[in-house]
Amino acid sequence: MAEVEQPSSDSSFARQVQRLHKLTVYGRWLLVVFLWLTLAPLCLWNLRTEIEFLREYFTWVAVRYGLLFHPFAAIGLGLCIGMTLGVLVWQSRNILVGMPDEEKQRLEKQVHRIRQRGSSHPLWKWICEK
Repeated sequence: MAEVEQPSSDSSFARQVQRLHKLTVYGRWLLVVFLWLTLAPLCLWNLRTEIEFLREYFTWVAVRYGLLFHPFAAIGLGLCIGMTLGVLVWQSRNILVGMPDEEKQRLEKQVHRIRQRGSSHPLWKWICEK
């Protein structure tokens, strides 16, 4: 019967977990940038007439009705803003308070699965080689 590695005692394992976390952070920010570069312009284009009107007569009521009568634009911009705030809060919590134990364990399990699969795993190059 094969022995299971002790993740906490292996320094290379800890570095690999750190790399996976870094890759997760980059992936989340990449998703946010993708949303702002693809979805946000479409939503703003949908609101172009309301934006013209708001440039002349800005009121919060006009903003509210502009979003109310353009639900696709409201949902799209809400998604962009929500994802941005979610990633900011998540990353700030990790920096200020540290990662929760559940998240550390999840990353450790994922690194262990990557190690077991070897070079056939798509993340092998970024996590285990170096």
